[in-house]
Amino acid sequence: MGKGEQPWIVSGDLWERIEPSLPRWEYALPKLGRKRIPDRLVLQSILFVLHTGIQWEFLPQELGFGCGMTCWRRLAEWNEAGVWQRLHEVLLAALNAAGRLDWSRAVVDSSHVRAARRGPQKRPSPVDRARPGSKHHVITEGGDIPTAYKLTGGNVTQLLPLIEAIPPVRGKRGHPRRRPDALYADRAYDFDKHRKELRAKGIDPQNAQRGTDHGSGPGTVRWVVERTIAWYHSMKRLRVRWERRDDIHEAFLGLSTCITCYRHTKIL
Repeated sequence: MGKGEQPWIVSGDLWERIEPSLPRWEYALPKLGRKRIPDRLVLQSILFVLHTGIQWEFLPQELGFGCGMTCWRRLAEWNEAGVWQRLHEVLLAALNAAGRLDWSRAVVDSSHVRAARRGPQKRPSPVDRARPGSKHHVITEGGDIPTAYKLTGGNVTQLLPLIEAIPPVRGKRGHPRRRPDALYADRAYDFDKHRKELRAKGIDPQNAQRGTDHGSGPGTVRWVVERTIAWYHSMKRLRVRWERRDDIHEAFLGLSTCITCYRHTKIL
């Protein structure tokens, strides 16, 4: 993103990375009715909603954005087609090839998000007076690059499913990499069961132990994932969950992950 450029603008470089992951639309019949809105314009409209938090029906048409419901449906279609997962793997491979991924350790954390409406994956939050909410789970490599994410209810703690969600990362010769050497987590993950499961996968558990002071020991390296979560929440649509459907909110989370990884490729 250039100086003074709005974050929802789809640059040529970004579009070249995203376009190959989008589904192809073939028309066997003559083109009748309204012309299909170009995918690039739809993506720009989705990014506008993601960054500003505006509701779909209020997309400013005078700025050239697409119809809100059309963009909503296209986001759902792309998420179902696995667009964000494929794009995430492509970006991770590019970063891995450039030596930007630190596999010596990974860091995991989660954040609570208040839900404005009731629906699936919205459960009473233990940190928000039992109000309904969801949880964003994120794992980064040794730096602040997200390698996997999960969406759950607000009272769920996940560790092993997040590890399993790390895709096979290519970019270097040999077998794709999927596992870090060590894992750092806070006291919420301090269970013997988690340690045994991590060791069984060849991962050295470095969870903070209950009863120790904050900011000590593993806390000196866990801050990177907190910064990544802060980047997520700089995108206003992720600060409060407005979507009833899990797949739509998860699509925003996946797109945000790709945008975060893409920003790192800009400095390669």
